[in-house]
Amino acid sequence: MIQQLLLKNGKEIKVVQLAVKHLDEILTLQQKVIDTLTSGAFLQPLTQEEFLYILQGKGMMIGAYYEGQLVAFRAMLEPDIDEEGHLGIDAGVSMNELSTVIYSEISNVDPDFRGNNLQVLLGTILMQSVNQQQFRYVCTTVAPFNIASLKDKFAHGMEIVALKVKYDDLLRYILMKDLTQPLQTEASTSCEIIMEDTELQQRYLQDGWRGTAISQVDDQWVVHFEKA
Repeated sequence: MIQQLLLKNGKEIKVVQLAVKHLDEILTLQQKVIDTLTSGAFLQPLTQEEFLYILQGKGMMIGAYYEGQLVAFRAMLEPDIDEEGHLGIDAGVSMNELSTVIYSEISNVDPDFRGNNLQVLLGTILMQSVNQQQFRYVCTTVAPFNIASLKDKFAHGMEIVALKVKYDDLLRYILMKDLTQPLQTEASTSCEIIMEDTELQQRYLQDGWRGTAISQVDDQWVVHFEKA
């Protein structure tokens, strides 16, 4: 067991590192989450083979248990260096540093346990568990308008560094966190761009701006951009 946590609803959970023996539970929970989705575009499910790849040593996965039942899990994935479409390349990491990139992968929370900040709690534990002697960068992708996932990534200090088509034809934000850099506290140039304006966001990102937060203004979601 990694640790015990008390949730907002008063229930105590146990957080453990998951292994191959937990695969059936992981797949069952993922299917339960998929069955409750209103939009399939906001979740990129993993196959049994992809889960096994992580569980057999190419990353790390932790899970939250309540009364013996898996109610949430979250994973980090160590990608292949020669993988086509490596997120480190999208994020501007040099080729000789790609081996220091780890992905913030899938996270699932049982619908009955939503509202307890479980996704963020597990993400915090995983971020603290990353071996910084081996990995420097954490990268991930999030669909525009997947508000909950974007807020989660910003909560862990990740920033939008690119916006492009991934996974054949899906528009995705590329987010990254440099584990060696402290959170920026100094004032910088900032602006806001509505989330639906893909081209303007791409121009700003190509010019060195980074997306650091989102908010709702006049019924529209906007992305806050900063440039040092």
